[in-house]
Amino acid sequence: MAHPDIVDSKEPIRLFKSDFLEFFTHIHPAVIMIIWLPVAVFFLVRAVQQHMTAGVSALRIVAGFVIGVAVWTLAEYVLHRFVFHFRPQTPSQERLSFLFHGVHHAQPRSKTRLVMPPAVSIPLALLFYGLYLLLVGVVLGADLWIAPLFAGFIVGYLLYDLIHYSLHHFPAKRGFFLMVRRHHMHHHFKTPDQRFGVSSPFWDVVFGTNPKD
Repeated sequence: MAHPDIVDSKEPIRLFKSDFLEFFTHIHPAVIMIIWLPVAVFFLVRAVQQHMTAGVSALRIVAGFVIGVAVWTLAEYVLHRFVFHFRPQTPSQERLSFLFHGVHHAQPRSKTRLVMPPAVSIPLALLFYGLYLLLVGVVLGADLWIAPLFAGFIVGYLLYDLIHYSLHHFPAKRGFFLMVRRHHMHHHFKTPDQRFGVSSPFWDVVFGTNPKD
């Protein structure tokens, strides 16, 4: 984790010597909306078209979408716990760990490093879409479920990134938002090796990473 004087630094930590590469490490939250909202809409429209052609109830679209959002919350937990917080064994791994997520813990209030850069989110989306094609389409033979599931998955990701940005920059007085904000702030400043859920603490409860203190 970061040294205390880095945490309070107002100047963003520079990650690359190259200005070109450094540019892509600073992402405004509007960028992810521009990129991923059309993707979610595309898959929803595709789901509607496929279900109309097949004469299947639209309830399957709703069910697939909701399940897709739920699957994202699990993916969010797994990525945060096992990828973003993997324990580096070498200096090069330590550097990679800092690039991926350590910089966020070093400067949790840096506004341009609170959402996932497209250089990371696009390959991950392609990977997960491939998994949906393989597991849902090939293994289960349920092609009609792929589009609504993936639409929900993308919307879940969008909600995660927007919630994450909000947790760091908007006050909360009560309700669900206050609960998830406390949960995430405790992850940053109290238990960095626990409380990995951002949009929800549900999977922390399931997997025992949600301490009672």
